[in-house]
Amino acid sequence: MTGIVIAIDGPAGTGKSTVSREVARRLKLAYFDTGATYRVGTLYCLREGVDLSNEADVAAMVDTMNVELRLDPGNPRVILDDEDVSSLIRTDSVALSVSSIATNLEARNILGHMQRDVIAAELEGGFSEGRGIVAEGRDITTVIAPDAPVRILLTADEETRIARRSGEGADQATVREAVLGRDAKDSTVVNFHTAADGVHFIDTSDLTIDEVVAAVIKLAEEARA
Repeated sequence: MTGIVIAIDGPAGTGKSTVSREVARRLKLAYFDTGATYRVGTLYCLREGVDLSNEADVAAMVDTMNVELRLDPGNPRVILDDEDVSSLIRTDSVALSVSSIATNLEARNILGHMQRDVIAAELEGGFSEGRGIVAEGRDITTVIAPDAPVRILLTADEETRIARRSGEGADQATVREAVLGRDAKDSTVVNFHTAADGVHFIDTSDLTIDEVVAAVIKLAEEARA
């Protein structure tokens, strides 16, 4: 698997993060949750009191933030100004505001460059010593890594996705808005519901995590055969 990029896209609640981390762990690859870059950008703007509706100010703030990403699938971390904010970027306040960053085309372009740089740096060394990386998000298969040898779109029906997120202990109304609300907003700037040409489509609605992981690993093995 040396030098491989496995790109996985899909809406919230499809098992994307869990599957990606487990695939990376089993194949001894780096794990990159690109959504974390939007979340940390959101946290930074909220902390600095930036008006999220002011696209130019948001983009400028995102462009200057000092972020370090640690890509160990067993313990991925996000460091902002030398502070571990891995838990803080998962709070409801960030989850309900992150689409303001994700739909800001200028900020999205800046973060897209960051994401490509992270992937390129990992292939040269990094956590996996150049073995490769599993990158997950919403536009990895089409925009960030369109030439990745393995590109996969995960999906699941709405109620399954909401139920999975509700199982994480969050308020039901908050979960529904975070899942379906964000999907609707993000869909205005990127298509993550329909597989592009060459992208494998996996419906996870009736599959276990192990079954999805096995399917992804099989595709990776076939790509390197």
